[in-house]
Amino acid sequence: MNKKVKYLLPAVDVDMGGFLLKQAFPTNRINQIDPFLLLHHANFSFNEYAPAIHQGIDPHPHRGFTAVTFVVNGEVHHRDSRGNDQIAKKGEVQWMHAGAGIIHSERPSQKLVEEKGTQETIQLWINSPADKKKNQPLYQFIKESDIPVFLSKDKLINNKLIAGNYNGLQSKIKTESELLIIWGDAKAGSSQVVDVPKKYNSILYLISGTMRITGHGNIAKEHLVIFENNADNIEMSFESSAQFLLLCGVPINEKVVKHGPYVMNTETEILEAMRDYKMGKMGILIEERE
Repeated sequence: MNKKVKYLLPAVDVDMGGFLLKQAFPTNRINQIDPFLLLHHANFSFNEYAPAIHQGIDPHPHRGFTAVTFVVNGEVHHRDSRGNDQIAKKGEVQWMHAGAGIIHSERPSQKLVEEKGTQETIQLWINSPADKKKNQPLYQFIKESDIPVFLSKDKLINNKLIAGNYNGLQSKIKTESELLIIWGDAKAGSSQVVDVPKKYNSILYLISGTMRITGHGNIAKEHLVIFENNADNIEMSFESSAQFLLLCGVPINEKVVKHGPYVMNTETEILEAMRDYKMGKMGILIEERE
């Protein structure tokens, strides 16, 4: 039996500090899908005459959740107040648990700017349980060659296991709660059934191409599918090549209070986060030229 589709929602255009991007959620229809808090799909181009270090997303703080960046195209240069300095390329993933607090920036690489390249990314925010929100921050990077992969039975869908366990494979990412995240690349004429137990909340974001969910119908690119927890399988097929993210997580079932870059359990904790950032307790990020 296949999971039923509860909602099918288009990503909407939003302006984030002068950057126009697609936001799949939260929207007026859906605030969050526990434990997932936010999904942004961004396509950026850059000024070839300005240094990369002056472009992209400036340093900013986070506390209480995990920010994940999937690099669909181009390159992302991550720097943070814990000393991490990493360029992620197409097909790679940056996984940052903010924990008690971290400051980071997300810029293009200098190489990308000089080559007049574009940067396409998906950023996903995942809530952390209350007892993990004050842990030490942890940055994890996975290059594409280190990501476990499984193929569909017809060998036409390449599934990268970003988080969790599947069919005897284990992701290399340490997570704060129980997750199953699959980044799929499908060829035309492909199909597969993915086993997702009922205990998981499950959503799918179609990055590119078109697809069909058995029992529902066609899905266009830049749409979010939210599934019911009525069954253990998701059956999908593809008439054209496509790329998707399947995001599944066991609900945390805790109160969520959000304010900008902080996600906590109470209003008091939000005020504490704002104070700690101003006092320098989340560290300092001094960006150096490449």
